[in-house]
Amino acid sequence: MADEREFGVKSDGSWSEMEAVLDVMVEVSAILGTAEMPISQILKLGRGAVVELERFVGEDIELHANNELIAKGEIIVVDDRLGVTVTDVIKRPSG
Repeated sequence: MADEREFGVKSDGSWSEMEAVLDVMVEVSAILGTAEMPISQILKLGRGAVVELERFVGEDIELHANNELIAKGEIIVVDDRLGVTVTDVIKRPSG
C-alpha cells in the first residue's frame, strides 16, 4: 500500500488525506547555474550580455521547491520551449 501514501489515491479511486494539500502553491525553480559578480558589473549588463555560469554543457541542473533542492535534471526542448527532465530525485532524511 505504499503507492496509496505516495500518490494519495486509494485502491477504490478516491483521494486520501492528500487531497487537502493538492491546491497548495509551491514555487519551483530550475537552477541552470550561478555566478558571483559585483553590483557595479551587474549594472553594466545590457541586452544580449552573456554571464558565465559555473556549470558546463551537459551537466545536471538543480530543481528546487520553495528554495529546497528536490531533484536533479536535464534541459530539454519541447515545441520550441525549454523543459526539464527529472533524472534524480533527492530524498531528504526523515526524522
